[in-house]
Amino acid sequence: MNEEDMREKKESSNGTKAPPRKRFRKKTEPPPDLKGIGERILKKSVSDLAKAITYIESQSPEHFTYGQELLKLLLPHTGKSIRIGITGVPGAGKSTFIESFGTMLCDRGHRVAVLAVDPSSSISGGSILGDKTRMEQLARHPNAFIRPSPTGGTLGGVHRKTRETMLLCEAAGFDVLLIETVGVGQSEFIVRSMTDFFMLLALTGAGDDLQGMKKGIIELVDAVLVNKADGENKQAAEKTKKEYDQFLHELKPSTKGWQSTAFTCSALKKEGIEDIWNAIASFKSLTEASGILAERRRNQTKEWLRSLMEDQLKQLFFQHPYVKTHLADLERKTMEGLMTPAQAAEQLFKEIFPRSD
Repeated sequence: MNEEDMREKKESSNGTKAPPRKRFRKKTEPPPDLKGIGERILKKSVSDLAKAITYIESQSPEHFTYGQELLKLLLPHTGKSIRIGITGVPGAGKSTFIESFGTMLCDRGHRVAVLAVDPSSSISGGSILGDKTRMEQLARHPNAFIRPSPTGGTLGGVHRKTRETMLLCEAAGFDVLLIETVGVGQSEFIVRSMTDFFMLLALTGAGDDLQGMKKGIIELVDAVLVNKADGENKQAAEKTKKEYDQFLHELKPSTKGWQSTAFTCSALKKEGIEDIWNAIASFKSLTEASGILAERRRNQTKEWLRSLMEDQLKQLFFQHPYVKTHLADLERKTMEGLMTPAQAAEQLFKEIFPRSD
């Protein structure tokens, strides 16, 4: 019995009536002015952009609704940027390159947004908190916006949140989006699926890189950048560039009508950075004129819809009462060799999706 209950009991035994308990109701926040937020985003308000991204990234169903309504309002004002995906082998100087490249573009009057895609955040629940400390100069630039990877949820959730954040950034007037992969594995394929131009940062010694890298990832890129081409390393970088060029010419182009090419650069000394931007600008002009860019984005949107449907169906499946009750037992039977995995899966599906025939 707590202190308040004891007091009430004592007062009732004395014949006095205890005062009624105060009940505190949780205050419900009034719905946000989504139209006002949207209008301010179109006027390039970074604080309102950050607020909208918070709705997108929130696990709250209420915030999810707010985020989707905002996106619907802003969709007509999206799609005008160039979306650039950037991946790299370990130690290639990706952060240094993004800072040098992004700062150069900001100085020229472009508005640059840097987003990260980190599949591990869907497992650990963590985020890339060091983005702004890794790119201090770019983070301080008034034309730049840096956002860590979204956290929590499923890999599909990280994918969705990044895509929607890209659209919000476009509505806020950012005309260059840099989407950075973090970690290895699925992130390269995810970033390729949401960008126009995809490039790989490499180091000297292409033979070693190519041996240690999946051929499938090389097939995704529109350009390879051999970084750290300075000082004594310059000659070796040129040799590596030629090796990559030869390899890329043997592959089917990642983008129809565009020959993937290798470049050398020194992000630290800001050398060769302009050549890369000129190549991206040529790519954009070429693919816009041919209709390939519009077709790619339509296909990406279709695949995005399908991936969302698959992700939600998967969640619904594992939340089904029959699956929750029987999955552990079926897993045990398959591990003990009492039934095949195909038989176990068939049993679950027959129960959840009974066939009329």
